[in-house]
Amino acid sequence: MKKISLKSLVWKEGKYYVSRALSLDISSFGKTRREALKNLVEAIELYLENAPKFKAVKISRPSIVDSVVTYA
Repeated sequence: MKKISLKSLVWKEGKYYVSRALSLDISSFGKTRREALKNLVEAIELYLENAPKFKAVKISRPSIVDSVVTYA
C-alpha cells in the first residue's frame, strides 16, 4: 500500500461541515468537522481504488485570499 499526504480545507456550510481535498477534485461533508474529514478520507480511498494512475498536485503553503468580483 502507498501513502500520500494531502492538504484539505474544512468549513461550515449551514448545519454541516464540508471538507475538500485541495489536490484532488473530491469533497465530502458531515455533521462535525471530524465526520466531514473521515468521510473525505473514505471518498479519496474509493477514488484511488479505481484511478488508473494517480499523481497529486503538490500545494505548498495555501492561503485564503478575499476577492471582489463584479457580475451581471
